[in-house]
Order: sequence, then structure tokens, then C-alpha cells
Amino acid sequence: MKNAALCLMGVLAFCAASYAAAAEGLSKDEQKLEQSSSDLDKRAAAPEGQKAVESRLKSEYKVDDARVQGLRGQRLGYGEISIVLALAEKMPGGITDANVQSIMSQRQGPPVMGWGRIAAKHNVKLGKLIGKVKGVDAAARKQEKAENKGREKKAERAEKAGRPEKAERPERVERHENRGGSRK
Repeated sequence: MKNAALCLMGVLAFCAASYAAAAEGLSKDEQKLEQSSSDLDKRAAAPEGQKAVESRLKSEYKVDDARVQGLRGQRLGYGEISIVLALAEKMPGGITDANVQSIMSQRQGPPVMGWGRIAAKHNVKLGKLIGKVKGVDAAARKQEKAENKGREKKAERAEKAGRPEKAERPERVERHENRGGSRK
């Protein structure tokens, strides 16, 4: 009886989760885009990750720090910033204030539009957006690893410089042998 109740509760929980996902109406590509965006946000939350992610956003989309910080001021995560910039990049004129504002107004509504609808409106495939966001994440990861490796080597050199040099071995004392067999 208890097993049947637990099984029923499990089935109900699964159905509720499935219904919630279906209610959001996210396609598989939209879910992948959301996951990639979330992964980039997690990378930025790691120590030294924020610096690497911001650096990669600026170099990937050829924007300045003011643009990134302006979007952060609108309460966007780094993944969402990457999506906005990737969409604006595909619009006529590229990444301009007007294009970014147009995307933001579509996202915030009314009516509120999801990334999939915004991308479709601008004839951008979701796969391209996913690739851009994943590319920023991968490049930030690589940059973060390189910076960590550089810090480790620098710390290693500093540690070696602070160590006293090894003491030299004392010279071997030569023994004088008494070949005559008698001691003096």
C-alpha cells in the first residue's frame, strides 16, 4: 500500500513538472538557450569568473564596458546579455543603442516575448544564439584557466624565490691511513 502511494506521488510529481514545462511552452532549442545562458551566469559567479566573462563579452561582441554594465543595470544576467548582443549583432546596423533597446522592449513587453519569438522576428536561428552563448562560456572558461595557471606559476616562482638555497654538502675529509699497521 505504501509503495503504491509513493509510486502515485512520483507519477503526480512527474506530471506536474511536465505540465509546468509545457505551460511555459519552451521548445527544445529555447530550453537549450536558457541552459546555456544559465551556464554562463554560473561561470560568472565563480571566483575570477566575472572578470573572464565580461572580458569575453566585450571581445566577442566588440562592445565597451559601459554597454555591458548598462545591461547589467537592467538586471540582466551575463547569459541574457550575450543573447541580447547576439540578436542585436544580426540586426541592420549591428549592436547599437536603438537595436539593443528594441530587443529589450520586446523582451519586457507588453506583450512579453520569449527569446525564441524575438529571434524568429529578426530571422535569427536559435541554434546560432545557442552557439554564441556557448562560445562565450567556453572562451571565458579557457581564459579563466589560463589566468589561474599564470597565477599558480607566479606563486610558485615567488615561493621558490623565498626559500633559502640548499646548503652545500661539506667537503669530504680525507682519511690518512696508517699503512704500517701500528698506531702512534
